[in-house]
Amino acid sequence: MIPLEAHPPLNAALNATSAVLLAAGFGFIRAKRIAAHKACMLSAVAVSAVFLTSYLYYHYHAGSTPFQGQGFVRTLYFTILISHTILATVILPLVIITVTFALRGKIERHRRIARWTLPLWFYVSVTGVVIYWMLYQMPL
Repeated sequence: MIPLEAHPPLNAALNATSAVLLAAGFGFIRAKRIAAHKACMLSAVAVSAVFLTSYLYYHYHAGSTPFQGQGFVRTLYFTILISHTILATVILPLVIITVTFALRGKIERHRRIARWTLPLWFYVSVTGVVIYWMLYQMPL
């Protein structure tokens, strides 16, 4: 069992890994390397699923962690957190739909929705790391 205090840095690492896989997958599809694209994107799905499981487990057992910063940085933190949270709820069904289209060979439909899914998913992954840093690592 992973100690509870290890979950926040683990979750940040999983988010960062997801972002790297998404960026690599995007690069591969631009280069028409479909097999590498598929491997990266399915790996990003798997990493994100592990993240979500770990995140839910942590917050079920630990609750929320209040942000201690003040002034402008507090406003910045909550702006990032709110946009991240809203998009995180939207991204799950978008990812499922996007991946389903791809796996069923409906490539044109996959492309149309992936144009929205990829940047939103990337934003959620990157801001997840930023939120972790601001909440647990940023000197106050």
